[in-house]
Amino acid sequence: MGYEIDFLGVGEESKSGDAIVLRYGNLYGHRDEQTVVVIDGGFQSTGSKIIDHITTCFGTSRVDLVINTHADQDHINGLEPVLNELEVKELWIHQPWLHNQGLASKFIDGRVTDKSLGERLKKNLEKAWALVEQAESKGVNVREPFTGVTDTGGGIKVLGPSVEYYESLIPNFDGMPEKASGTSALESFFDKAAASIHRFFATWGEDQIDDEGITSAKNNSSVITQLIVEGRRSVFTGDAGIQGLEHAADKIEQCTSGADLRFIQIPHHGSKRNIGTTVLNRLVGEPISQGTSRNITAIASTAKYGEPKHPRKAVMNAFTHRGVKALATRGTGICHNFNAPSRDGWSSMDPEPYHFDYEEEVA
Repeated sequence: MGYEIDFLGVGEESKSGDAIVLRYGNLYGHRDEQTVVVIDGGFQSTGSKIIDHITTCFGTSRVDLVINTHADQDHINGLEPVLNELEVKELWIHQPWLHNQGLASKFIDGRVTDKSLGERLKKNLEKAWALVEQAESKGVNVREPFTGVTDTGGGIKVLGPSVEYYESLIPNFDGMPEKASGTSALESFFDKAAASIHRFFATWGEDQIDDEGITSAKNNSSVITQLIVEGRRSVFTGDAGIQGLEHAADKIEQCTSGADLRFIQIPHHGSKRNIGTTVLNRLVGEPISQGTSRNITAIASTAKYGEPKHPRKAVMNAFTHRGVKALATRGTGICHNFNAPSRDGWSSMDPEPYHFDYEEEVA
């Protein structure tokens, strides 16, 4: 048993996105001994890359499972051509419009109803709604990926979100009415705040991230999954923030498989708002001595010209001084594998260097 995890290059300019293609099973055997999975599809133009990669590198046009972590355009838009041109068996995607019972009571405006809010969610998340319609028209099995859901191959399992946590996030999705509590997400404040470039000096083992990072409700609704093969755990985080990752860490700590973490996706393209010291310690471990390794690989999916926003050097440092081989795609493809055939034209990459002196935007 082995696996190949391919991060495809997304973002020719400065806008980052996610498109992950993986397969696991007997990679030296017949296609029927393998499970092929797509996690997110990047932008519309990324769809053709995914199709080419699966047919060329995996030698198949069949996909066992497509997972959309959340409905942001840099994660969902490329999945339409995948469903159109490949033989997809199953789609995992959240359908918030099905979770509208009692939703109207969360808002000040007494004119809204549960039904109208369900329709609003379909409109606001039009790409997700259309993808579900497309899948169902093609006979693709559609499931909502909540904690505990597993794939037919038995290797993929959803760590989060739970139904309850997901439903608690829906009232804070973009485009929803003003909440009855009068609270508002802080994401828009940070997005609008003026940014300036500051210079930082880092010391090995000292985090320059904290536990105060805030991301949007939609990001925190991201599907977090794990793959376990031969006692090796790989974790895929989408754009989840600290709160979502904490819930996933709870599930990992309760796991009795004995699997060791060997791979983790750096959430939200290496954004500083999505990872904190405490949850990183839980997922990976505390900082260790320079020159030592935990034999863990971490990849951030970033645009070619995504810096300094994606990835943040403080985030890459935080993984590196925990003994992790941290990498960023920067618009190119990266493969992490175990017990897999070699590929012509693919070679090993050096990890991100530790940044002792760097400049970053500060809002």
